[in-house]
Amino acid sequence: MNRIYNNLSVENLIKTEWFNQFNKEQQNLIKQGLLLNVDVLLYAKKEFSGDQMRAILSGLVNNLDASIYAKEYFTLFEMSEIRDGLKANLDVSIYAKKEFDWLQMYEIRLGLQNDLDVSFYLNSNFSSKKMRYIRLGLEKTNDISIYSNSDLSKKELAKIFYFLGKDKKTKINSFQIKMFKKKMLFKSFLLKKLKLFVKIKKKEKIKDE
Repeated sequence: MNRIYNNLSVENLIKTEWFNQFNKEQQNLIKQGLLLNVDVLLYAKKEFSGDQMRAILSGLVNNLDASIYAKEYFTLFEMSEIRDGLKANLDVSIYAKKEFDWLQMYEIRLGLQNDLDVSFYLNSNFSSKKMRYIRLGLEKTNDISIYSNSDLSKKELAKIFYFLGKDKKTKINSFQIKMFKKKMLFKSFLLKKLKLFVKIKKKEKIKDE
């Protein structure tokens, strides 16, 4: 196809069998790309819907590296999130992955735009809602030392940012982190006691039988 594309004019190209395999919407988008002198072969594939083609064409027209999201497994909304990240000069490779849906990509992109450490919620198993609360928690403090010098793991800190991020009024500071840590330790202590109690009760029940 490369050779045909390079050697034929737009008028002749649209008369080929290759061009006729596309539906009317796809054909129009290919013609637009040809007239704009962009690499139409990047999106001129039957597996792309008209909307996906349009998103790729938009990236090419804006001189973005549209090849990053010109993948059939990315939906239109996912392509849009990656394209918006490219426009903002973000490292989209962090979230341009098929394991993330577009809502998760949105939360990661916002975090990157706000210079947040998105590694706290860069987990495809996290719902977009959970990601949003962690992001909001991270946005509540400008003091990066609160978590960069913490003795808590990222998993534990993510849990703190999640719960404090849900509270719109609470401002996160070192005191809040310490208080939440104590609360977590107390809950863990109670849970262990409860498990021990249940275990003892089960043993007593077996003996009675």
